Amino acid sequence: MITRYWTLVFGLLVLGSLPPAAHACATCGCTLSTDAATGYSTASGWRINADYTYVDQNQLRHGSNKATPEQVVNLPAAPSLGGGEIEKGTTSRYINVLATYHFNADWGVAFLMPYVVRDHATYGVQLQPYTSAESAPGQISGAHVAGVGDAKFLASYQGFLPTHNLGVQFGVKLPTGHYGGETADGHFVGHPTTFNTGTGLGQALDTNLQAGTGSTDLIAGAYYFQPISQNFDAFVNGQFQAAISQHLDNTGADYRPGNLTTISFGLRYEAHMDWVPQVQINWLHKSADQGALADVFDTEGTVAYLSPGISGSITKDLQLYVFVQAPIYSHLQGYQLFPGWTGTVGVSMPL
Repeated sequence: MITRYWTLVFGLLVLGSLPPAAHACATCGCTLSTDAATGYSTASGWRINADYTYVDQNQLRHGSNKATPEQVVNLPAAPSLGGGEIEKGTTSRYINVLATYHFNADWGVAFLMPYVVRDHATYGVQLQPYTSAESAPGQISGAHVAGVGDAKFLASYQGFLPTHNLGVQFGVKLPTGHYGGETADGHFVGHPTTFNTGTGLGQALDTNLQAGTGSTDLIAGAYYFQPISQNFDAFVNGQFQAAISQHLDNTGADYRPGNLTTISFGLRYEAHMDWVPQVQINWLHKSADQGALADVFDTEGTVAYLSPGISGSITKDLQLYVFVQAPIYSHLQGYQLFPGWTGTVGVSMPL
């Protein structure tokens, strides 16, 4: 019998627990619950998911409102700096491969490997008072990131109820992606990507924008699924992630990504077997990053997305799903880049 359950492997697939860029959005990545998008069989064996997520952070925001370069410089999040960094934009593309194996109807394991392609542009740190020359095209520096991100390994148990629709999840994020930064005296630590164009040529890209965080994180979560009528199913799941050790741990060259909490809930319309319209609400809170290499003032935030989508059967075993996420709430500390929308397309099949 086919029973839908959710192992809560969220699409936080930004390497390093949706790592926000320094001075970028606290939710740089996809918050979509891909398990709820496809459903899974309780039969033993392997299943593979592969998806592509596009995130274009092109809106500068503060709190719940848009911000301007003038505000960044003249009203900085860290007044002692006498100015601020004017970010231009960050475009991230994530290719995520998720392999799950179910020993039986109760126990399963999952392994997630992301690949990150990211382009970042900034006008750099500018001092007060702001003038239009500080955000002129000649001030732009650019960097390109491409590489494997931080892998996740998760186990799930859903044997609490005979229906197998209530479960828990636990796991770990590993520091498999390149990470690093530049200290105040100009020394590189780790293996950071550097700016390849503009006035910042050769300088290290912000630590939070690297492909990985250099941290090992613990992950814990829970999920619940329930039909609510003949044609509608509902789900809710939540997850918490926190770093427990960091490779970047030396005085003056330390970095710890902020804790991450996500909650998703939604509805699936299952009147038709071959295509399933659905909608999700995805809520996320990220605490501020810590350490000398962190932007403590511009990396905390709470956001929520409305995520309509559809999944469909291409063949008997192959499923396709497509989602668009539209932000419906944001409250960001400091000045951060924020996406107007994100998009995800993926496929799922048993082996």
